[in-house]
Amino acid sequence: MNLKHLLICFFTLLLSAMSFGQTNTESTKDSTKLIQLSGVAIGETDMNPVSYTTVYDKTSKRGVIADYYGFFSMVVYPGDTLLFSGYSYKTSNYVVPDTLLENRYSIIHMLQKDTVNLPAVTVYPWPSREDFARAFVEMQPYDDAIRRAQRELSGESLAFVAARLDTDASLSYGNTLNQQYTKLYTNRQMPVNNLLNPYSWAKLIQDWKAGKLSKQ
Repeated sequence: MNLKHLLICFFTLLLSAMSFGQTNTESTKDSTKLIQLSGVAIGETDMNPVSYTTVYDKTSKRGVIADYYGFFSMVVYPGDTLLFSGYSYKTSNYVVPDTLLENRYSIIHMLQKDTVNLPAVTVYPWPSREDFARAFVEMQPYDDAIRRAQRELSGESLAFVAARLDTDASLSYGNTLNQQYTKLYTNRQMPVNNLLNPYSWAKLIQDWKAGKLSKQ
């Protein structure tokens, strides 16, 4: 018998011995102690179910995958070690208690979030130093977006735009109320004539000196 046949016989005997040992190990377990283990896998921080969590029985080399709601159900033995693993969660262990008196048991297993802290990254709008230098030289510091926004949102600009806009429903309603209040205020009296109002004339002269009348 050559060396090749000896190696084949050796590996055959080794595999037979391993299978026999595994069969003896499983046969030593009492089938009457089987437990129907059911439960839900949830996150530790938000208490939301962890979908499609893998539940692997490390002792019996079997496992199941939880559904969308994190629910799972499997048959285990007392003392078995279960491994829970889910996407973006740390793998955790759970040992089935060996003091259970019933063949059904329910648990709620919490998974801890697996957070990875990445180093800070600074993003610049220029791909190179040369582009930054050119943009710095060509920059117009007195005509940036902030100054343009401040100029367009000034009181004079808004008043100039508002004077040329058509009145909407709210403005018409306000003007109607002001007219009604004026009628109630001057009831049984002569209407107010601003031509004889010194305050109106003083304001007109002040606006004329300030150059506000030329913009209207």
